[in-house]
Amino acid sequence: MKKLVSWNVNGFRSVLKKGFSDIFESLDADVFCLQEIKMQEGQSDFNPEGYYAYYNYAQKKGYSGVALFSKTEPLSVVSGMGYPEHDTEGRVLTAEYPEVYVVTCYTPNSKRELERLSYRMDWEDLFQEYCHGLSQVKPVIVCGDLNVAHQKIDLKNPQSNRLSAGFTDEERDKMTQFLGKYGFIDTFRYLYPEATERYSWWSNFHSSRERNVGWRIDYFLVSESLKNNIVSADILSDIMGSDHCPVTLGINLSTSSK
Repeated sequence: MKKLVSWNVNGFRSVLKKGFSDIFESLDADVFCLQEIKMQEGQSDFNPEGYYAYYNYAQKKGYSGVALFSKTEPLSVVSGMGYPEHDTEGRVLTAEYPEVYVVTCYTPNSKRELERLSYRMDWEDLFQEYCHGLSQVKPVIVCGDLNVAHQKIDLKNPQSNRLSAGFTDEERDKMTQFLGKYGFIDTFRYLYPEATERYSWWSNFHSSRERNVGWRIDYFLVSESLKNNIVSADILSDIMGSDHCPVTLGINLSTSSK
């Protein structure tokens, strides 16, 4: 079985000061993916023994960015989706392994007043097409902060957030498209279809985390051909250091199929 971890750290240099190295070591993942690292090349000396490290930095300083640490050297690693107009924000990193592709993603936030919703809709279609293209070669594991609570049970207050970024009909429909048209599986919901109050992000205001007033917006999605290979999926809400918590996937790749 392979263990994968994904975590939006909301600033890698910040979380490094909050015990990240110990958390990283204790989780002992085969692949550990990060989102929103908010740094440039050379701004961190984190170099975990036994891992290959890869980064995709945003051009804008202190913004976005993703990273991937792997015990096994990938066959290849690609930054971005191949669209120059969308690849400057460091949101996608793809590692190819013999059995699968692993894609770590930080989906654009639609922002307050939904000022970036239109951009996000275009980005989502391109990203989903990108993942679909990979899946024609071999199965795909997509992880990261996808910035959407798909179902009403994926956030504490669905009614009052009806028009909020991350819970608009448009964003939820795009996730439905990802899971439907493109045949991906939400691994946590696959194992726990009725689970409530399991969240991966909490606002920094109003003691939201202490009261567990949160959203589930961090995911592991897998190609449908891998659904019988899913062993475990978890949300590690007891791990602090960011406004998000890590999410995990245990998967058996020895019998994966196209």
